[in-house]
Amino acid sequence: MSSPATAPPAPSNLKRIVAASLIGTTIEWYDFFLYGSAAALVFNKLFFPESDPLVGTLLSFLTYAVGFAARPLGALVFGHYGDRLGRKKLLVLSLLLMGGATFAIGLLPTHATIGTAAPVLLTVLRLVQGFALGGEWGGAVLLVSEHGDARRRGFWASWPQTGAPAGQLLATGVLSLLTAVLSDAAFGSWGWRIPFLLSGVLVIVGLWIRLSVDESPVFKQALERAEAKSARAERLPLVAVLRYHWRDVLVAMGARMAENIGYYVITAFVLVYATTSAGVSKQTALNAVLIASAVHFAVIPAWGALSDRVGRRPVYLLGAAGVGLWMFPFFWLIDTGGFGALLLAVTVGLVLHGAMYAPQAAFFSEMFATRMRYSGASIGAQFASVAAGAPAPLIATALMSGYGSSTPISLYVIAAAVLTIVAVAAGKETRHRDLAGISPDADAATDAGTGPGTAPKADARTR
Repeated sequence: MSSPATAPPAPSNLKRIVAASLIGTTIEWYDFFLYGSAAALVFNKLFFPESDPLVGTLLSFLTYAVGFAARPLGALVFGHYGDRLGRKKLLVLSLLLMGGATFAIGLLPTHATIGTAAPVLLTVLRLVQGFALGGEWGGAVLLVSEHGDARRRGFWASWPQTGAPAGQLLATGVLSLLTAVLSDAAFGSWGWRIPFLLSGVLVIVGLWIRLSVDESPVFKQALERAEAKSARAERLPLVAVLRYHWRDVLVAMGARMAENIGYYVITAFVLVYATTSAGVSKQTALNAVLIASAVHFAVIPAWGALSDRVGRRPVYLLGAAGVGLWMFPFFWLIDTGGFGALLLAVTVGLVLHGAMYAPQAAFFSEMFATRMRYSGASIGAQFASVAAGAPAPLIATALMSGYGSSTPISLYVIAAAVLTIVAVAAGKETRHRDLAGISPDADAATDAGTGPGTAPKADARTR
């Protein structure tokens, strides 16, 4: 039996919370995806000009992957302080770090100006981006999940997830506009800097909105309970997660494999594959991703709402199986060289991806107790990104270079889909859990089988 659900907040307050999370995540994903698109299009020439074009692309994607390597560290640091100090404070900090690093990339001298110091500085700034994003995701989805109506948590929590396609849409749209109005020489010389410098304006808007929202009421209640018992309040959230929720962390990591790998193959690697193997222009490839990202944005809340009706796991499993099965048709369509086929390939891929990404926010939030939820959700999500999204464009590019075929790339994504299906199937359905229904004290006591008022383990862990 689940605990009594917390009272739903006023609709106007909830919408403000959702808007704050959505705008903030959109800005952060804009910054992060902008780098990926630039890495595929121009960074190989600007920062690795002495390399063979394909090798330069590989090196460019390597700096892209470095950002993912910093995400687990961001998850640990932001998760620790987010579970101790609150979600809101850490979300403001993550936005400042991400925006500052992106703006600095726009001012960065290239290899032609300062030599090898240019790619080194680029890598450092990419690390800062990854560190900030590692802490952003968990806080943004929790702020909505812990404010929202439990009956529609999947729907409301999916809105911060739309920040990813919105950020992709914004980044790709700006790049598409610039490549349309500027010559290749102008874009490579100075035009590529404009989208990065634009981040400074977006951060100011995001900060204004985020500073206006309240802290999560579920977190406030849990903090008050913890402060009444100082010994438990001093427990490190990371230690508690690994002790009481290690199975949930593994499920979350496995669930991320197909979602993360599939997304970066469909949106980042496709720019390389379409322009080199299929002979599609940069403008055409960017336009296809642009339109598909708009569809992706629209379907995520619908998938989230469906997860409220049928459960998180069925929707997630549908998405994982769909992405795996779509990979061979995905590349066959792109190989035709037509814009319509390319658009269909990317759009269907992102719609299927949305079936995993939409319920993910509520699914991961519902796995962990409140005082360790930021740490648990962030660790599960971001540690997986090192093995999944980080090397995905790099591995895909290397497979294309080594085999001259898309078949190994399709098999790579299919293997990730199988892993995700196994992980999600091994997890428990969570949609009926009440986030405020159990405290870390009760959770620990339940797992240990001791403590006053201890309920049977299966019931007490239903939140």
